[in-house]
Amino acid sequence: MIELSKAEFEVLDAVWLGYPATASEVIARLSDDKEWHEKTIKTLLSRLVKKGALSFEKQGRQYNYTPCIAREEYTLKESQSFIERFFNGRIAPLVSGFAKSEQLSQHDIDELKKVIDDWEKQQK
Repeated sequence: MIELSKAEFEVLDAVWLGYPATASEVIARLSDDKEWHEKTIKTLLSRLVKKGALSFEKQGRQYNYTPCIAREEYTLKESQSFIERFFNGRIAPLVSGFAKSEQLSQHDIDELKKVIDDWEKQQK
């Protein structure tokens, strides 16, 4: 799995919003939330290319960046890795921790129940 820093993930997330994306488009997408210098973002784009998270195509003086991994695939692998490291691969203690600290909304609970319901129906 590709290991990304928080900053690299945020840049990749900006590319996932719509691609192919030029460096200028990525900078514009991040400018509302981040006070990063343009050169910083270009460095992060370059790192993502080196790590294999992004590919690029040069068109004239511009580079068009495209993700090499889908957001859903990356977040699933990261979630699995997190659960494995911190909860020995078990999801129940994670959810239990949120429930005990009252950080689950009714909407969250309803979604979890639906996911479990759907999963149980598929197992039959």
